[in-house]
Amino acid sequence: MDPRHTAQDNNALGAFPKVFRDQLDLLMRLRRDVRRFRTQDVDEAVLARCLSCVQLAPSVGLSEPWRVIRVNSASARAAALKNFQTANAAALAGYDGEKAETYAGLKLSGMREAPIQLAFYCDDSTEKGHGLGANTMPEMRRYSVVTAITLFWLALRGEGLGLGWVSVLDPDQMNRDLNVPDDWALIGYFCIGYPEHISDTPELELEGWETRFGELPLETR
Repeated sequence: MDPRHTAQDNNALGAFPKVFRDQLDLLMRLRRDVRRFRTQDVDEAVLARCLSCVQLAPSVGLSEPWRVIRVNSASARAAALKNFQTANAAALAGYDGEKAETYAGLKLSGMREAPIQLAFYCDDSTEKGHGLGANTMPEMRRYSVVTAITLFWLALRGEGLGLGWVSVLDPDQMNRDLNVPDDWALIGYFCIGYPEHISDTPELELEGWETRFGELPLETR
């Protein structure tokens, strides 16, 4: 087959050139969870560009249930850091032996250094979307927020920024500290800034905590 015909067929289907696909693959490989940040400020225009990608995400029933809080004040950041420290101490107490020693050496938060900190929530009671898809699977609203976070994360990496997802937290305490509505669910607390270094290997793997699957564990039914 004439390769020019193949290219034309691909273009007709909306396929992107290989050079673009290779760059996209590299972007996804370098999308790492960052815990070590430089204290360099983030340009507000760059942050706004990345946040605009949230609105490109798919959402169940077109409900767009994501709600974002920028955690700026010293008091709010101090409360979030205390939340993490308390939860981290409790988590450490749940391990023993070599695993406890490894856990104690992990850096699981960049909350002291990251110049930008955001909390992403899901509005579980939103009327937008009229319940399409969410009436049968209400968790789809939260999954929709995760897809928005993923696009935001990739956009940040494309701008040279890193994101760290802090999951060692008490969400109920976070909700109280940020004074959010009762029907909002915390999906993630994020630290954002310029990473100290870039790697295509997860830090948890580098630190010996866990290894990734070599390939997708795909099953057939």
